Order: sequence, then C-alpha cells, then structure tokens
Amino acid sequence: MKDWKYQLNKTDRSILQLLQDNGRLSYAEIARRVGLSTTPCIERIKRLERDGVITGYSAILNPSMVQAELLVFVQIRLSRTSQDIFNEFKQAVLQLSEVQECHLVSGNFDYLIKARVADMKAYREFLGDTLLSLPGVHESTSYVVMEPVKETHTIPI
Repeated sequence: MKDWKYQLNKTDRSILQLLQDNGRLSYAEIARRVGLSTTPCIERIKRLERDGVITGYSAILNPSMVQAELLVFVQIRLSRTSQDIFNEFKQAVLQLSEVQECHLVSGNFDYLIKARVADMKAYREFLGDTLLSLPGVHESTSYVVMEPVKETHTIPI
C-alpha cells in the first residue's frame, strides 16, 4: 500500500474480507455477496490490486504434508550493528527457503526469524550449517513451537 491513509469504503472492506477468507471465490460470487454486479466488482478488485492493497494470492499448505512440520522462531544477534553487515545478512537470509519470515526488531537482538523444517534433526543441521554461518551472526536463541495456538494471515479491516 502506497499511503497509510488509503481510503477503503464498506464495499472494499467486504471484498477484502471475503478474499482473505477464501481467495478462490469467483468474481461473480464476491459480487453477489457484496451486492454488486460482476463488472464493477472486478473493477474494484483490479483497483485494489493495482493500488497495492492486494499484494498477491497463495495457497495455504498443511506443513505436516510437505515435510515442514517443525516450526521454530530464532532470535539472531549480529556481531556488529553496521549498515553493511545488516545488508549482507538480509541478502543471505532472503536465499533461505526454510525461512518464512525475517524481521529486523528492536530490543536485545537484531532479527527474529520464523522457519519451518521437517524435524529436529533438520533444524539442527539448518541452524549449525546455515543460520549460524550467515554474515555477521554472533549468537542465536531458538524457540521450538510445541503446539501452534493460532496462525493466521488475516488482517483485521
């Protein structure tokens, strides 16, 4: 989204909620549910895409069915806090398929990583052979998820 003051009306919000709940709904079904004809509904969705409100569509997979059952959060502290080492680290982490999310954060560490791997053995290898060898990594702390309580990509609108 280009501007945080982007104006969404009630119909836009309804469309976005429907698409967040089920991105495979047809234009005709979305139009029916929000009280529009199909063509204006398509035009609204295309505008929301063009303006960057909708940034993409994806399928949500069952991690246990695709050898990614172990979810781990990792705090990473870099050895130095210079712009060049931050850039090197960011470029390296972007290449790691196991990393679902990586955030620069404030506090006692520099980055928070969310990663998925098959199992603990795979995580030990990923940590030792990959994460700890990224540019500038000084130390890490891992949190293995024992039971996910809530996971969502839905943004309240």
